[in-house]
Amino acid sequence: MFFNLPTLLTWARIVAIPLIIGVYYLEGMSIAQKNLIATVMFVVFAATDWADGYLARKLNQTSAFGAFLDPVADKFLVCASLLVLVHLDRADVFVALIIIGREIAISSLREWMAIIGATKSVAVHMLGKVKTTVQMVAIPFLLFDGMVLGVIDTHLWGTWLIWASAVLTVWSMVYYLQKALPEIRARAR
Repeated sequence: MFFNLPTLLTWARIVAIPLIIGVYYLEGMSIAQKNLIATVMFVVFAATDWADGYLARKLNQTSAFGAFLDPVADKFLVCASLLVLVHLDRADVFVALIIIGREIAISSLREWMAIIGATKSVAVHMLGKVKTTVQMVAIPFLLFDGMVLGVIDTHLWGTWLIWASAVLTVWSMVYYLQKALPEIRARAR
């Protein structure tokens, strides 16, 4: 199941990273054009997160490799986009550190919990899904960095949403750590 359709969509999110970054190095375009292209690319590739899961279930092509690669692709796409936004001075480095640090910490926690056979205590929770959704809305708003329909200031809304996602990020990390704490205490002796 290394190269079925759902897994190829997941790989597309990883391939998208240098493409989204590369847009900002193209010459002969205005920053507004670059922002639009990067935003559209991010939205299209982020949508593959829903599509790959749907197709894997619909086509009965779920696999352990796909289940591993899917969250990795999501984290790469979000973290790379955050670094672009920090570089463009559209996101605070503190927000990026919170979000990226949490992803490293929770990924490591999940890996350790899998090793000790306690993955259920750190299974994906609705709070984590809400956090991801808020991030996936904030990032394209900040990439676009302009006005939509003359009334929606995407920079303002994106800034509020990325800070909201940072709060949700900390909250979800605390939630997962609390769920894992009994196992951590039992193994820390």
